[in-house]
Order: sequence, then C-alpha cells, then structure tokens
Amino acid sequence: MLLREIPVRGGNGRTGEREDVMTKVACVVMALSCSTTSGWAADMKVSTKAPATPAAASPWDIAFGAALMSDYNFRGITQSNHKPSAAAYFEPRYNFSNSLQGYLGVSGESIAFPNRAAAEVDFYAGIRTTFGKLVLDFGIWDYWYPGGECFNAAVPGACAAAGNLPVSGDVAKADLSFWEVYAKATYAFSDAFAAGASVFYSPSVQNSGADGTYLAGNARYTLPTPFLFFPSSVGVFLSADIGHWFLGTTDAFYGVVPAFPNGIPYKSYTNWDVGLGFTYKQFTLDLRYYDTDLGKGDCNAFTDAQNAGGVSNVTSINPGGAGTNWCGATFIAKLSIDLTSANLK
Repeated sequence: MLLREIPVRGGNGRTGEREDVMTKVACVVMALSCSTTSGWAADMKVSTKAPATPAAASPWDIAFGAALMSDYNFRGITQSNHKPSAAAYFEPRYNFSNSLQGYLGVSGESIAFPNRAAAEVDFYAGIRTTFGKLVLDFGIWDYWYPGGECFNAAVPGACAAAGNLPVSGDVAKADLSFWEVYAKATYAFSDAFAAGASVFYSPSVQNSGADGTYLAGNARYTLPTPFLFFPSSVGVFLSADIGHWFLGTTDAFYGVVPAFPNGIPYKSYTNWDVGLGFTYKQFTLDLRYYDTDLGKGDCNAFTDAQNAGGVSNVTSINPGGAGTNWCGATFIAKLSIDLTSANLK
C-alpha cells in the first residue's frame, strides 16, 4: 500500500508544501484600493470630474498549477515505482479578511500502485489564518484511487480469481482510498527563514484498517540574491523536512499465518529529505534527496510493492522474505509552475 503527501501543495505533502498566498492577497487588495483614474486631459488642464470610486477587490482568488517529476514520493515512499510522474491542482480560495482564508481544492497525480489503480485524485478543504508572522492551516484531505483490482487468493470471489500479485506474491485491496485531517503551523523568523510543524491523522491508512498519525517538521532558507552566478531574477533556497509516521495494525485482509492472522502491526518509521530549489517567476525547479529508516522487508509489508522479490528480507510481518527498494534513498528532480488569478491580469 503506497501513500501520498504532497504535497503541497504540503504535504501530503504531496513533499514540500504550497506557498501561502495570504500576503499576496493583501498586497493585491492594497494596490486596488489605492488606484485612481487619471484626472488630466490631453492639454494638461485639470478635469472637473470627480475621481471614480475604486472597484472593490473581490474576496475570491484561485490557485492552480502543474508539475513534472522524475519520481512521485510521499513521506519517503515512491508512489510511481521510481518512474516519472505528472501532477496538477486547482484551488479556489475565499478571503474572509486579510488574515483569514478558506479554500477547496482538487489535485491529481499519475501513480503505479500494486492494485493497478488508474491515478490518485485528491479532494481537500481547509482554512488558513495568520497572526503576524505565524500562519495556521487546518483541514481535511481525501485520497481517492479509482480503478483498482483486488489480489488475494485467500478471499473468495474476484480477489481469489485474480490470485496474489504475480511477481511479489503480495496481496492488495481493490480500494486503497482513505482520508486524513491535518493541522499545520509555519512561522517566518525573517524574510529569508521560515520553519513549521504539522500533524496528520487517519483512522485507516490506505484503507488497511491501520490508524496512522504523522508528525512532521520543515524549514526553508532563501539565499540572498543575486547568488553566485545566477541573475537577480532567479531565487535560490534550501529546504528540509523530517517526519515520523506512527502506524497501527491492519485488518485481517493483510494478516499472515501463523504470527498475525488478524492483521499485521505496521512498523512505524521516520523519513526525511533535503533539497536545493530555484525559482523564476512562477516556476520552481526542486532537486531533492529522500530517505527513510524502513528496511526492504518491512517496506514490502507496508507497500505490497508489485515488483518486490527475493527471500532474504524476513521480518515478523514479512515472513516470506520478499523485499523492495520503494522506501530507500532516492534523488528526485521536480519542475513545477504555481499560479494565482493575479498572474492572469
């Protein structure tokens, strides 16, 4: 069973999180409220007409974007079998005030799951609020994986007809969809440095029956411009994330005999990443290293990777010994574009 963070969109991470736009919205409101129509005629005589009343700024905003990446990684685990992936998102926002914003969103990512799901489609909603340099974000995220097939020779019906996964011998449910609630906090210590923390909770991670609580921290430092040989129009930043996923016990679908016939206790794990990013206008190129402390055997028990193999990675929850590199160290390049309605004016 594979999972996704974003990001960020933050990430789920999906990895790394979306830029908060409250400051941008405030700047747009101020710019519109201070605009006036010209009071000068062609011959430079003062017009007798009263200045036009400035149009009220709309409380609505829209954020949207897309990305191409060499691998789709969520909380340290590949979601695309270490193959390239594409993503896109659309997020309407409503500004109740300069410091309070509500949002709804939908995003999609290409994946390579063991149950052959067609894609990942995410629906999310939340509210963001600012207190000076502190930004708080609360919401709910739904991960939907349509088009999956069931693989389990021990479950009568369609699951048994398909048998176990052909290479690894693992099992997989047809529906791996699940939801999380989350809370995030980010504090800007200066214009260059910000750090944050987040918590996510799901009662059934990847529809496995195992609950999960994910705690994470992140930091980002923007280097002075111009940096080295880059022009002043190119921003450069360093960022890092670390998280720990506390995982519970699955339902009997994933049980192994004789040790855990009623479900396996997933191994909780830590993941981390560090990267260098470059920004130009609305484009970002992110170069990042990811890793976890999950071994190949426990990684296979958690992901049911369709290409897992071997017999030497035996653990209490992975008695067959098949292993996978889905949770191992990897380097990912990601090119993304992030826009708001202000960019279209």
